[in-house]
Amino acid sequence: MDGQAEVTTAATGAPLIAPSSTDHQLFEPVIMAIKSVYDPEIPVNIYDLGLIYRVGISEEGAVEVDMTLTAPGCPVAEEIPGWVADAISPVPGVKMVDVEIVWDPPWDMSRLSDEARLELGMW
Repeated sequence: MDGQAEVTTAATGAPLIAPSSTDHQLFEPVIMAIKSVYDPEIPVNIYDLGLIYRVGISEEGAVEVDMTLTAPGCPVAEEIPGWVADAISPVPGVKMVDVEIVWDPPWDMSRLSDEARLELGMW
């Protein structure tokens, strides 16, 4: 799973989630770093939970992450972006990290990876 679903607006048909920089050489190392961050209430990393909507990487090594949370009232909502930035920052070649929380589209359980479903016993 690449952490993205094809979700579009009803009015324009435009994607709500911009594409990630999957062809950038830093993409896989950045994803591995993101996978080291776990939701404190669920024993699954935030990538496999489907909380990462976009990973944009510039040619200069600036990384932008758009992510969501399972619920707006998440008790660690203010901390998770810092955890993600701290995980990505040491990746060789990364020059800057910006993590933004977005709420559109809302997260739902359809975003779980197969690995997350297996870990949570949802098969």
